[in-house]
Amino acid sequence: MADIAEAAYAPYLDRMGGLRPGPMDADHAAAVLEDEAWVAELDGDVVGYVVLVDEADTMLLDNVAVVPSCQGRGVGRVLLLLAEERARATDCSRIRLFTHETMVENQALYQRNGYVETARGGEPGLVRVFYEKRL
Repeated sequence: MADIAEAAYAPYLDRMGGLRPGPMDADHAAAVLEDEAWVAELDGDVVGYVVLVDEADTMLLDNVAVVPSCQGRGVGRVLLLLAEERARATDCSRIRLFTHETMVENQALYQRNGYVETARGGEPGLVRVFYEKRL
């Protein structure tokens, strides 16, 4: 998961002024032990993952990442659908997530999949865009 995060988020380093996106330094082992972590395989290779955190009636989509060579092939969409399935299975009424304002490709993916922007905020250099999807 760490290798996938490094590859998936590397293109954003310049846009973010050298600031490392959180998933690049996340404790992936803890996510596997404490939260729900799912991987996507393509032709026998792990090419993406999603981390979900149950927050009572809301599922936090903590991270979704796909290796660059597989982006645009539907892997991210499948991981988002899995997140919805897991949220419904745990009786969550919505999924929430956030992303950095410079990650416009991610924002477009979320919007295409029914997520609605609910807020923007943060500090200079770390402005996040918050989304949710009611289930």
